[in-house]
Amino acid sequence: KDAQEAQTAVEQALVVLKDFYAKAGGATAFVQQDAAAPEAPEIFDAPYKGMSGESGGVVGMLEVIESDFARLEADTKAAEATAQKEYDSFMTDSKVDKAAKTKDIEHKETKKQEQSKTLVVKKEDLEANQKELDAAVAYYDKLKPSCVDAGVSFEDRVARREEEIKSLQEALQVLNGEDLP
Repeated sequence: KDAQEAQTAVEQALVVLKDFYAKAGGATAFVQQDAAAPEAPEIFDAPYKGMSGESGGVVGMLEVIESDFARLEADTKAAEATAQKEYDSFMTDSKVDKAAKTKDIEHKETKKQEQSKTLVVKKEDLEANQKELDAAVAYYDKLKPSCVDAGVSFEDRVARREEEIKSLQEALQVLNGEDLP
């Protein structure tokens, strides 16, 4: 904006200076001459050219300044266009990335909920199985002494078993109505 305003100001100054030098080029004297005084010597033989014959002068310097402002404006516009393009690209990439990450969060939350439900079910199953195991162990501990008697030798157990079998056979004979030997 500043470069544009400066460029406009320099253009206006150039117009004023060029207009001045154009008018001054046609003037032959700075002072009006009286027609009654012809004996006055001519002061100027040629119209006033100012410093326009010099290499540049004020007009040349202003034209250089004007071109510098034009170049500054062009460079600034190009830089702004490039920055805007990069910004737009960044924003597009960011939106895509944000959308992908939002979807990822949703999927992970869904998976977490499913795994939490599975965990609850498995914990309930574990508790039920642990209760069954505890009951089986307690029953085993209860039955163990009656099944395994560490104080009786093998021969005594065999003898007791044979005696029990013999008494069962006698009971069967009694029930069948047979005589006992």
